[in-house]
Amino acid sequence: MAETFENQSTSEEFAFTSEQQELRAAVRGFCAEYSDEATVRHLMESTPAFDQKVWARLGSELGVLGLGVAEELGGSGGGIVDAAIVVEELGAALLCGPVFGTLALSIPALVAAPDSPVRTETLGPLVEGIRTAAFAVPEQGGRFAPDAVTVTAAGAGDSWVLSGTVANVVDAGAADDLIVAASVRDGVALFVVDATTAGVRRSAVSTMDLTRPQATIDLAAVPARLLAEPDQAPRICQHALQIGAVLLAAEQVGAAQHLLDLSVEYAKDRLQFGRPIGSFQAVKHRIADMLVEQEHARSAAYHGAWALQDGTDDPVLAASIAQAVCSAAFTRIAKDTVQVHGGIGFTWEHQAHLYFKRAFTDAALLGSAEDHRNRIAELVLDAPASDYEIPVATG
Repeated sequence: MAETFENQSTSEEFAFTSEQQELRAAVRGFCAEYSDEATVRHLMESTPAFDQKVWARLGSELGVLGLGVAEELGGSGGGIVDAAIVVEELGAALLCGPVFGTLALSIPALVAAPDSPVRTETLGPLVEGIRTAAFAVPEQGGRFAPDAVTVTAAGAGDSWVLSGTVANVVDAGAADDLIVAASVRDGVALFVVDATTAGVRRSAVSTMDLTRPQATIDLAAVPARLLAEPDQAPRICQHALQIGAVLLAAEQVGAAQHLLDLSVEYAKDRLQFGRPIGSFQAVKHRIADMLVEQEHARSAAYHGAWALQDGTDDPVLAASIAQAVCSAAFTRIAKDTVQVHGGIGFTWEHQAHLYFKRAFTDAALLGSAEDHRNRIAELVLDAPASDYEIPVATG
């Protein structure tokens, strides 16, 4: 079903194209084949916690890891909306893989970085699915936090070494490359580190969501390649975090839609007192509320992707709206799914708990819903009132 959004300033309509619908169908079919529940449960207990051959197929055969990356950079072209469609379907299937670290954060950072051999040599293998990456950059409430950088860089030119620790980095445990923010004499610069190099130690962190592993990175005088100087690194980091927030919102939409579908199906099939439980008002209204939450979330997520892609609306505001709405919606739908399913929904055997854990993990990444609501309030209150006037119908 195509979603439409009207841009009030330009009266343009956004709708998914036939090519985007085909993209969605292709990724959904891929996930049905390679990310069913049994596969997810197996991989989340494995090391690494994903199938590297399946990940490579996402890059080489489907080409979806290069969406939003210009063809001259080795990507597939397209834009952030296309990437959001892909991430939505991956989220619906809980596909185990470095979606967050590689696709949502590291690739956008590399695209925004200045042209250099370091960027080219790092980006190409990520787009092709040959290598993976993690984004070891501190953030607070979804904003780049230079004061929280805990890695220092020493050197100059093409010769740098990094030392320090970065805690709780998503997808760092199995990453081939690390995008690291490090302090230098003039501020904070961005570096690429080969994660397999001597001096890199990665310690797995115990987390609620086993499908989204995290690790603490310790660097001891590790060789690094300079990706961006201090005059550009903060902009690149913030850009990546905004893209990451919108793609995370799309993932939340996909997972929430899967839970809504499960709940509707169960409410139709589960009988109580000789009637489907979906015929009872309490269940019926709960599912209706879930649908309303989901529709709001979908609109917010794709408006954010559209705003970042086309620059038609304030990207900071759009990204924060997407995260505030989608984090709240996914956690609410996850909780309601368990309630609709009753006793079976609480058991380890039912897939609802996998999504429940993903919902609360996602809600803590790149800023909580409250963090983003606070930012929305700041942006609205600091802006001229005319920017946010609501038109009044006359007649």
